[in-house]
Amino acid sequence: MTMRQNSLGVEFLMVYHLVVKAKVRAAFGEISKGNWESMVDSLAPEFTYRFYGEHALSGERRTHAAMRLWWERIDRIMPNPRFEVQDIVVAGWPWNTTVATSVRVRTPLPDGSYYENVVNQFMKMRWARIYEVRTLEDTVVLQRALDVVAASGVEEAHAAPITDEQAAAGRSVRG
Repeated sequence: MTMRQNSLGVEFLMVYHLVVKAKVRAAFGEISKGNWESMVDSLAPEFTYRFYGEHALSGERRTHAAMRLWWERIDRIMPNPRFEVQDIVVAGWPWNTTVATSVRVRTPLPDGSYYENVVNQFMKMRWARIYEVRTLEDTVVLQRALDVVAASGVEEAHAAPITDEQAAAGRSVRG
């Protein structure tokens, strides 16, 4: 490989990483506007989405239907979340890309307070399609917010995690 070819590869990779960062930032912007469907559409046909913890939003999902049920649950228990991207790190080539994000989330709660947390995600992409997402945030802060929501009468805030089986069976996932 010549120095020129190597330079072109490095330049391509830098531009590619900037494009991925811009798309990730835009995706969080869309979710903040209530358009989470674009996030679901960005998932590969075969993917794993893992949200760590033991609460109504936790669990592992592998189907688009289950992801839609999960987002619908968020709409019901913590409507209008706002996401502010703090950091995005991208590594790798288009056929094997790793993305790490740190994002602030804020949403009003029924008692007049706000849920505020930092969401950290680790994603794997192949050819612009996300095939793995691991989400971690301070689950104590999240559980306190879910408790406030449940105390206001939204029992679903204490429901079991959404599963792929529920989505496939078309079962209700509320409380």
